[in-house]
Amino acid sequence: MGFVDLHVHTSASDGRYAPAELIKRAAQAGVTVLAITDHDTVAGIEPAIMAAKSFPHFIIIPGVEINTDVPSGEAHILGYFIDYHSSELLSRLSEMRESRQDRGKRMIKKLEALGMPLSWERVSEIASTDAIGRPHIAQAMLEKGYINNLREAFEKYLGRDGPAYVERTKMSPVQATDLILRAKGLPVLAHPLSVIDSENLIKVLKAYGLVGMEVYYGSYQVPDVSRLLSLAGKYNLIPTGGSDFHGLDEKAETGLGASGVPMDSATRLINLARERNDRETGR
Repeated sequence: MGFVDLHVHTSASDGRYAPAELIKRAAQAGVTVLAITDHDTVAGIEPAIMAAKSFPHFIIIPGVEINTDVPSGEAHILGYFIDYHSSELLSRLSEMRESRQDRGKRMIKKLEALGMPLSWERVSEIASTDAIGRPHIAQAMLEKGYINNLREAFEKYLGRDGPAYVERTKMSPVQATDLILRAKGLPVLAHPLSVIDSENLIKVLKAYGLVGMEVYYGSYQVPDVSRLLSLAGKYNLIPTGGSDFHGLDEKAETGLGASGVPMDSATRLINLARERNDRETGR
């Protein structure tokens, strides 16, 4: 049947591999259902769909990941089966990417004040996209020898409590959920263990149309998965998951398709998307 991975990133946002290369690697790893969920961009979806045609029975789910603000930090909302040609979605994502660029420049200024000057031009070259994120800055820091690995960049400088951290324009979880729904997508809460009081957020978002939550995520352990499965059942949400693969530090990252996501999770998403489409088209 193959493996399922419903949370991966390409070079269209902050992943290492171009969509075609990512598809090739996923197929080699035995993945047969893959969701492209780049941060604030859908540019990787069509190239991924084209590349997947070379692999029989390989299914691509078009998606996006939107960062949102909550009082205790941030929450990420995934959108599956989105209409990635939606003018409203494209406009809002463009605004988010512009905010990312402004934030990146301000973070570089902070790093310079800390004695770690970086070139914005070099960060842009590393990103090779307008969806510039902290991983691109971290790569530039590693290249300069300011850090020993990418994790150190976040732990010491770029994390929320780090001296080079800068906030950026974000929407609320409810706004992101609504945007995904208006783009005919299925909203899902990403990595809920990173959200303080996640159950309260789940309760709120469920009322606004949340259909799922990540349960099988990255390196979540058995007790975590069991607790999240119970929570998903309590609110009648599809338990989804994925590696959150970026390919930037593959020794430390969960591999493609290695999060133990059951095929049933993908099947339920696919069936729900089909049901909604049938209702909209009057079938």
